[in-house]
Amino acid sequence: MNLTINKIGILGAGQMGVGIAQTAAQAGFEVLLADINLDIAEKGKSKLSFQLQKQVEKGKLQKNEYDQILLLIKPVNTLLDLKPAQLVIEAVTEKTELKYDIFKKLDEVISPSVILASNTSSISITAIAAKTKRPNLVAGVHFMNPVPLMKLVEGIRGLQTSDETFTTVRSVVEKMGKIFIEAKDMPGFTVNRILMPMINEAITALYEGVASIEDIDTAMKLGTNQPMGPLTLADFIGLDTCLAILNVLHEGLGDPRYRPSPLLKQYVAAGWLGKKSGRGFYNYDSK
Repeated sequence: MNLTINKIGILGAGQMGVGIAQTAAQAGFEVLLADINLDIAEKGKSKLSFQLQKQVEKGKLQKNEYDQILLLIKPVNTLLDLKPAQLVIEAVTEKTELKYDIFKKLDEVISPSVILASNTSSISITAIAAKTKRPNLVAGVHFMNPVPLMKLVEGIRGLQTSDETFTTVRSVVEKMGKIFIEAKDMPGFTVNRILMPMINEAITALYEGVASIEDIDTAMKLGTNQPMGPLTLADFIGLDTCLAILNVLHEGLGDPRYRPSPLLKQYVAAGWLGKKSGRGFYNYDSK
């Protein structure tokens, strides 16, 4: 029998966290949005308000829908303020130790009956759950970016995740209008296990001078009918995130085919992280 979820806590007010918050609110869930502090959480909601207002102006969103979404999202100050939630979704940077620390802290302050979920795109749910005293109530929910537009969510069951927890998470995700697939708790799960090697190979092809940035993207768009070239997609995801996922794949599977390209490492070291930093494989500051 499913637990009844009405209120969702989201930790992380960046692009992914705010996207999940919007999607949850559109489905009628009350949302508590937290980050390092209240100011950052409020800035996340303000950015969302600005984005939604543009949709209203373009006629893509009704004014009453806009009002309802914002009404249901409440920025909060600390992890303690997430206590009223029946499900907490973590959506912070893809750093293993950071996620471990967050789940340990969440476990200490959130009621023992509350489900804790991670939006991780590659890190072991079993390992994350082991940082808590409720591993049966921990699951993975990997939303795709941008969350409001992308239909897929990967559900990941850790070694100790209970059937009830997983069924409840599935029902929440499906209520948000998403397509839920189950992936095994292996590095990269399903999407990134396949996607990241392709992106990495595109970067390696650029590094070796096989073709230009534009021609690599054009080749993959027109030659394989992809809506976005792999280098553009890498910029959109964030090159630091791509590198973090590839490191997890390489370390977790021990296979040299997942070794990050030297060029990817150079770009990240230079601070060229993609669209979010204004420069990646493409220069967005000039656009």
